[in-house]
Amino acid sequence: MTRKPWELSFLAESAGVGAVRRAVRLCLRRWGLSCVADVAETCVSELVANVIGHVGEGTPTTLVVTMNGTHVRVALRDPETQALPTLVHAGPDDESGRGMAMLEAVSDRWGVLLGAESKLVWCDLATSLATPDGHVESRNIARGEACLTLYADGAGAGSARPGRASAAVLEEAAISLITDLLHWLHVHGRDVDEAVDRAQDRFESDSRGSCRPFRSS
Repeated sequence: MTRKPWELSFLAESAGVGAVRRAVRLCLRRWGLSCVADVAETCVSELVANVIGHVGEGTPTTLVVTMNGTHVRVALRDPETQALPTLVHAGPDDESGRGMAMLEAVSDRWGVLLGAESKLVWCDLATSLATPDGHVESRNIARGEACLTLYADGAGAGSARPGRASAAVLEEAAISLITDLLHWLHVHGRDVDEAVDRAQDRFESDSRGSCRPFRSS
């Protein structure tokens, strides 16, 4: 999977934070990295709040999502080069100052890149990827890949093996396999819609946290 840099330009406004959060979640879902979406959304919220609080409501801002090695890098670019984020330790009675502390807590690292006319505040989120273009290694994926290989062999598509065929060929093989399984459920009197719903629930449950490495406290 090629994960190309992705950008979204918007105005930093409190009312629009939800839309930006959904956009980064959609990007990570397409990248097969939904497991870091919750943390990425938290980072986006804090970064946008930082722009609003220290640069101003309505500031032209750009969300940038890239791969930095095997880390997901979530960043915001704004035109203010003087107002730099700083990590402060807010007290229990302080009404502000916790944004960058939150970023520090949920990300592996963060920083600022200064340009001539803008700054980029970024944070890196760890994954369990072995390579930037690889896929998440898990028991579920390994079983699925093994089933897909056997199915492709049985269908006479010997070239449709993981690592040898194109992603489009493997996708079609996977769809055919799912279709045949639904037919099997149907002829055995099972509720196909219920089975699909249960599978979707399990998929979403397994996806959460499955690509993030363990971090000791």
